[in-house]
Amino acid sequence: MGRRARQKRLKRGRRLRTLAAIVLVSVAAVALVVVALVGGLLFHNLSSGGGPPAEPRTAAIVDQVSLYEANPEFIAAATGLLQGAGYAVDYYPGEGVTVDLYRELPTHDYDLIVLRSHSARLRKVWRDELLDEVVVFTSEPYSPTRWYEDQKAQRLAEVRYYEGGDEYFGIRAEFVRAGMRGEFEGATIILMGCDGLQSQTTGQAFLDKGASAFISWDGPISWSHSDAATERLLELLLIEGLTTEDAVSQTEAELGPDPVFGAELRILTGGG
Repeated sequence: MGRRARQKRLKRGRRLRTLAAIVLVSVAAVALVVVALVGGLLFHNLSSGGGPPAEPRTAAIVDQVSLYEANPEFIAAATGLLQGAGYAVDYYPGEGVTVDLYRELPTHDYDLIVLRSHSARLRKVWRDELLDEVVVFTSEPYSPTRWYEDQKAQRLAEVRYYEGGDEYFGIRAEFVRAGMRGEFEGATIILMGCDGLQSQTTGQAFLDKGASAFISWDGPISWSHSDAATERLLELLLIEGLTTEDAVSQTEAELGPDPVFGAELRILTGGG
């Protein structure tokens, strides 16, 4: 090999070693940046509690009977229990309890819904079919032309508190299944009115709509007893941390059946 050729080879070797050094420095610099970024992310996560903050739980109190059986002490106690347990609470007074309120109820993603609403069992033969369900009252006056499609589809009923009384719209089981928008996404539903679980049809409709549990009475009730039992039920659920099944059993064991009508508190879940 001549002298000139050896000089070219030496120069080529020095250039390759220089390029290799540059590449190594660049890789090291990138590695330092990545480590710095990861370190920053780790620091941010640790400083913020290990992840994004959990969304607050939410609850609704639908107080349809406040128009004729108001109990502000119960509402204050129930709201206090819920807020003390970390729930944000929406309160709906009687005059606002309309068909549309029930229609949109699942869209609010409530974790717990207390329906302080009048309800009654509908049991009769209609067109050779036995109807056996619970109708939940609204405060919206009935009209044969209002919500015509829902009425035609047997989702709504015409209801009265007593024979000859004013007429209102009532929510039927089929309205829960097909007339409400969205899903309940595991919410617990407490229906405080009469007969809520004398028939399981309406309770099952709430479960079919995504509720995890439906709690109500197996017959007529007095509002004083229902208010007291529901307040105790909420204490057991929210303060003492009992499961829904255990809280219902404990409430019934402590307070007993309704002293006037004899109704007992019951629960319906996906397991039956």
